[in-house]
Amino acid sequence: MDLPPGCMVLEKQCQKVCKLKKSLYGLKQSPRAWFGRFTKSMRAFGYRQSNSDHTLFLKKQHGKITTLIIYVDDMVVIGNDPEERKALQNYLSREFEMKDLGHLKYFLAIEVSRSSEGIFLSQRKYALDILQETGMSGCQPVNTPIEEDLKLCVEPNQVSTDKGRYQRLVGRLMYLAHTRPDLAYALSVVSQYMHNLGEQHMNAVMRILRYLKNAPGKGILFAKNVDH
Repeated sequence: MDLPPGCMVLEKQCQKVCKLKKSLYGLKQSPRAWFGRFTKSMRAFGYRQSNSDHTLFLKKQHGKITTLIIYVDDMVVIGNDPEERKALQNYLSREFEMKDLGHLKYFLAIEVSRSSEGIFLSQRKYALDILQETGMSGCQPVNTPIEEDLKLCVEPNQVSTDKGRYQRLVGRLMYLAHTRPDLAYALSVVSQYMHNLGEQHMNAVMRILRYLKNAPGKGILFAKNVDH
């Protein structure tokens, strides 16, 4: 790091720099340094880092499991071992400055609600934001995400459309499919034409948006006392 203003050094030392012993916010290596420090702490407390998702940490003991997943500095802790969850929370509070936000309600655009029936996941706000940004809030809703027997293809003289907008829309809708498996087939069709598209393909995406307008709050219910 360049010497800070006002640092008194000899004239022959003016070309010197500071060696940082601690990562600071704003540096390129800061996220990596933070995650390395967090990973070390989790392993020290007996957690195993998942090979398929490095932000996921697991601990199994006495037939019970506790998992933690982290995104930057937001964490979600899930498990069926209340004592271990409390111990983990106390341990992390000693290691880092932390704040317990209580039961999970919103994480990465996924809304979580609880009832006597179970846990319900949806992305209602995310869906409404897409409709708002695309100017489709007042569109005519439809009951299906794709027309029956729709056959999309690449035509030699097709009318070109905004490729960047199409790709962004399909990408955002694919993220929405985390809680909307009813969109999976329609998205699998439109995503085949990300680089060679025409008006017919954009119309197919617009139909998905009209379907969203029909029921933006649909989601997945993880029912209680059900053998999944």
